[in-house]
Amino acid sequence: MPSIIEITVYRYDELPEAAKDNARGWYREGAFDHDWYDAVYEDFQRITEILGIRLRTRTSRLMGGGISESPCIWFTGFWSQGDGAAWEGSYSFSKGASTAIRSYAPSDYELHRIADGLFEIQRRNFYQLQADVRHRGSYYHAFTMDIAVTRESPVGQDMTDDAESAVTDLLRDLARWLYRQLEQEYDYLSSDAAVDEAVLTNGYTFTESGRRA
Repeated sequence: MPSIIEITVYRYDELPEAAKDNARGWYREGAFDHDWYDAVYEDFQRITEILGIRLRTRTSRLMGGGISESPCIWFTGFWSQGDGAAWEGSYSFSKGASTAIRSYAPSDYELHRIADGLFEIQRRNFYQLQADVRHRGSYYHAFTMDIAVTRESPVGQDMTDDAESAVTDLLRDLARWLYRQLEQEYDYLSSDAAVDEAVLTNGYTFTESGRRA
């Protein structure tokens, strides 16, 4: 015969501190099941456009039968030595990128350095350098990106000796920059302050020990 059991539930701000830790643990277990990195990806896509990079896309089939296109960006993190981020796409000179990136991200000096470096190596090659970026292997970090640099000279002029290494290093630096943004976003979203705000906003209730009720 069924029976009714009554329990007392508490709002998050009514819990003792030890119970709050348990409640935070419950929230963190499921907080990253969704695409928490979408805002970082959107920011990265805008930055690549400014720098003259066209990201490749991959096609995914949705449960309803539709199709979605997503950029070829990947990462793993954030606890192992081999963790990192990688992307696929093509790069060519983008006029005014150094000015545009400063307008878009005025305090991000690493992006300024990357944009300036690409401009300088392009200038020495009459703005004719191009690069094709492909990911290889099952890991994701800067060195899993194969980068082929060419010079599209109408008279067949070779690129400068430093062109290939300069472009390769800068595009890999951009992957490292992306990884740092992802790590910072993850650290913020999993911080006590962010978790507390999310739990309170959603109005979750708990037992006295901090177990979800």
